[in-house]
Amino acid sequence: MGGLLATGKRTVTSCLRVTGRADAANFATYHQILNRARWSSRAVARRLLGIVVERLVPDGPVVIGMDDTIERRWGRRITARGIYRDPVRSSHGHFVKASGLRWLSFMVLTPVSWTRLTKALPVLTLLAPSERSNRQRGCRHKLLTDWARQGALQLSRWLPGRRVIFIGDSSFAVHELAHAIVRRATLISRLRLDANLFAQPAGRTARTMGRPAQKGRALPKLKTLLANPATR
Repeated sequence: MGGLLATGKRTVTSCLRVTGRADAANFATYHQILNRARWSSRAVARRLLGIVVERLVPDGPVVIGMDDTIERRWGRRITARGIYRDPVRSSHGHFVKASGLRWLSFMVLTPVSWTRLTKALPVLTLLAPSERSNRQRGCRHKLLTDWARQGALQLSRWLPGRRVIFIGDSSFAVHELAHAIVRRATLISRLRLDANLFAQPAGRTARTMGRPAQKGRALPKLKTLLANPATR
């Protein structure tokens, strides 16, 4: 409740004030769990997901939204930062760059009892380092969709027996992500009306030669499917 009611940039401090700990003598000690104590963010995410699903989504499908955000940060010691397009200040004809950290957040979309709106409750947040940072550290660079694939599979394993639906914008409309989670969850994303759709490639046999096929037979375009009443 304190996290939902907190306002301002320093959310941790605001939560402590909302819960009545502003006059506590050991007020600064509460921050040590974040900067001094040794804790596992993965374990916290699993516990938080279980609490949110148990209290707010006891039955039915679990709808999880995916979205990335840029935390504007500067400094030489922030090695994972990069230069990205600022989605807030940019437009179709004006490109604005922003320096900071790129985070990928998974949020459970569910209505809460004290409001009629659907709230996005973050349960897992992953840091997606920039390509330059990975190259300097000698690590293999992972795309945003690679982090989305890992996060989606992890959340699906934490929710055995439940139907999971992931929702994202056009950045997550890629074949690799959809094929990776098709057996565990459902992916809903935006597609261009002129997108080229293809069926799954045919399976290989003992007589199949050459490299594996990347796509199957061509399907009608999305705008053709939407224009046909029989396929709606």
